[in-house]
Amino acid sequence: MPNAGRFDAAVAASLAGTPPNLIHPRPPSVPSGDEESPDVWGFRDTCFCFNERGHVELTGKRYLLSGQEMPALFPWVRATFGVDIDPKVVNRPLYPPTIPPSRASDGLLTALRGVVGDVNVAVASEVRLRRGHGHTQAEMYAIKYGSLSRIPDVVVMPAEEAEVVSLLEVAAAHGACVIPYGGGTNVSEALRCPESEVRSIISVDLARMNRILWIDPISRRACVQAGAVGRLLAGQVREHGFTIGHEPDSIEFSTLGGWIATNASGMKKNRYGNIEELVVDVRAVTPRGVLWARPGGPRESLGSDPRRWVFGSEGALGIITEATIKLFPIPEVQRYGSLLFPDLGQGLAFMYEATELNALPASVRLVDNQQLQLNFVLKPAKSALSRLASDLERIYVTRLKGFDPNRMVACTLVFEGTLAEVADQQRAIAAIARRHDGLAGGAENGERGYMLTYGIAYIRDWILKHWLIAESFETSTAWDRIIPVMEAVKARIQAEHAARGLPGKPFVTARVTQAYPTGVCIYFYFAFCYQGVENPSETYHAIEAAARDAILEAGGSLSHHHGVGTLRAEFLPRVLSDAALSWRAAARCALDPDHLFAAATLGAQSP
Repeated sequence: MPNAGRFDAAVAASLAGTPPNLIHPRPPSVPSGDEESPDVWGFRDTCFCFNERGHVELTGKRYLLSGQEMPALFPWVRATFGVDIDPKVVNRPLYPPTIPPSRASDGLLTALRGVVGDVNVAVASEVRLRRGHGHTQAEMYAIKYGSLSRIPDVVVMPAEEAEVVSLLEVAAAHGACVIPYGGGTNVSEALRCPESEVRSIISVDLARMNRILWIDPISRRACVQAGAVGRLLAGQVREHGFTIGHEPDSIEFSTLGGWIATNASGMKKNRYGNIEELVVDVRAVTPRGVLWARPGGPRESLGSDPRRWVFGSEGALGIITEATIKLFPIPEVQRYGSLLFPDLGQGLAFMYEATELNALPASVRLVDNQQLQLNFVLKPAKSALSRLASDLERIYVTRLKGFDPNRMVACTLVFEGTLAEVADQQRAIAAIARRHDGLAGGAENGERGYMLTYGIAYIRDWILKHWLIAESFETSTAWDRIIPVMEAVKARIQAEHAARGLPGKPFVTARVTQAYPTGVCIYFYFAFCYQGVENPSETYHAIEAAARDAILEAGGSLSHHHGVGTLRAEFLPRVLSDAALSWRAAARCALDPDHLFAAATLGAQSP
């Protein structure tokens, strides 16, 4: 295993009682060219577009698909949605929309500048706008084709916990309120400012609180400020021989504090765990003071631990300022793989047996037939030799093995660990797959399928201007409810789409992204053509709410890792008892009696 023996002398000294030599990494730096787009997902240099040949292409050089033509994509879109979309007729975005003026008083601004300095207080319109929304389809549609009636009145950027404490004191003294801001990637409308809020709203942007304060190489822990962005944090610990293990779809832009606030899950949770398993300690600033406890051992029994309240708190209870997280040695080996199964039932049986035998690699994701077809058309144009090879593979799978192209499903796999561990996992997975009629699909397809995760949001924002509105939503459910939940969602969306007389056909697809002994997470994508549709964003929200109702009726959860925010708050009484809701409200009131935190999340609205 890498790093084995690297700290042998230090370990011996530490076990003898000598404090470890902590590593204090330099502050992170954002690479040149990593600017983010203000109005769409991702980096400015990356987007889907039509090139001069009339084919879809992904610009930039960041991803496997970058610079590649995808000639099959738009013809597939037309056929799948059943509409004749003209790529030259676009719904041109009107960004930036009309932006409400700041309500912040001169006295409030002066006091805030006294805490963080003039340069770290911003009232510029587009700076405030970006801190006033996340990445739901409703928010992205609003900033392109509508407006947000309420956004933060001022953005402040503290550099340390003491400044956060002072900012809350300033807010209270001036009758203002606050909303924390991390990476702005949430999809639960947790950043939406309540329209009825008459107080000045302060967005506390944690971008400057992005440092690794220390790394303990003996105990494999790191103390990290909450504003640390995932891709930069992962890169920094890698320089010292470690990985953070947590890899959500949004890792390029989301932050450590955001992962805790949304109770996030990562693509490699099988090996490393979800965020609640990775965090050893956490600190948060509340109107009652700082939540903290004296650092102890790997596990403690302290009664009800208020630090655990901030997991999933979504900006309603305080501002997370730092956390101590587990670190893991960089895996000696990382390998990709993929599998094809004749149908969804056999793919699920494979995942169930792999879970039961404790044979799951770092990541296993099973996509249904609809998503598999999307993966196929997102492949780049091939040379004549590559096309021949693909044709031969297709003949083998469909004719010789008898797989129905309209029923087969696929798994993407990521193996991590020592050379011996990965070899054992690959053998075990191959044997389990054979018992369920699985076929190996190759490492290249596995890597492309895994990396496609980073491109989905780019696709969503690109197709919006081509009259297709789309979003993802997720749930978790027991093993015996997977197919009933999938079928219920697809049937409800089909019925809602038909009842509204919407053009063409809806696209709805599902994948199983995380597996547990008791069940799985299911991730849905849903899209429809909105050309000629009045109020398409509201229509989408109504259909998504109906799909959420179908999930709950069929035995799914309200959310697996996206959270509640304001988007799903109306469903809370269906999943929590009156006593549980009362406890949550009382806890929030105890920490924030004057409702200093304005986020209308967790089902608690502004007074």
